[in-house]
Parts: sequence; C-alpha cells; structure tokens
Amino acid sequence: MDVATTGHAAAFWTGLHLLLLLVLSLLVVRQRQKHKVALGDEGIPELAQAIRAFGNATEYVPAGLAALAVLTVVQANPLTIHISGLMMFSGRCLHAIGLSGSGGTSFPRVIGITMSWLAYIFMAAALLFYAIA
Repeated sequence: MDVATTGHAAAFWTGLHLLLLLVLSLLVVRQRQKHKVALGDEGIPELAQAIRAFGNATEYVPAGLAALAVLTVVQANPLTIHISGLMMFSGRCLHAIGLSGSGGTSFPRVIGITMSWLAYIFMAAALLFYAIA
C-alpha cells in the first residue's frame, strides 16, 4: 500500500472537514454581529441554530478525523479512507444545512446524522479489521 496515497486521501478529507468547521464558525459570527450578541443566543432562533450547527459538528468531526488518521497509520486502502471521508463530510454538511434551516426535525438533518453514524460504524469496522488482520 502506498502510504503517500493513503495520507493524501486522509489529508483531503481532513482539509474539507476543517473548511466546514470554519464556515460554520463564520456563520455563528455573522449571526452574532447581525443580532449584536456577544455571548449565548439571547433566545434568537437563527443564532441558536447556527451555534448548534457548529457545536454539533465540533462534537462529531474530531472523532471522525481521528479515525481517518489511524486508518492512515495502519495504511488502510485509500478507497476506505475516501468512503469514510465522503460519508462523514456529506453527513455533516447535510446535518448543518438541516439544523441551520430549522430548529426542528428536517429531512437533511435526519439524513445527515444517519450518514454520520454510518460513517462511524464503517470507520469502526475498518479500524477493527485492520487491527486484527
């Protein structure tokens, strides 16, 4: 297995996840500036949704990136890393879109969390496979 190819795959998805976190952070800042709120959400639904979209991503993305890093260390097949990264990134994007649009249940939010969980399951299975293979 070419470590460079595996590493490049992980770097690609890590870079995209970091950009997603940056965008979500900027959306929080924009809402804070718009509503002149420095701390908390002051009961403003749009700000609360932006904060939760960012917060939820920061709760899920680090573990996903750690899994990608370990998959790289064990020289997993680049396709495994790409599938993992795509599932996680798509899930996080959809979840953020759904949560940003509505504080309640929405189709993108449900699909997003489902994809994130499936990515976790896929990465956990891959990690266990490489651990015992």
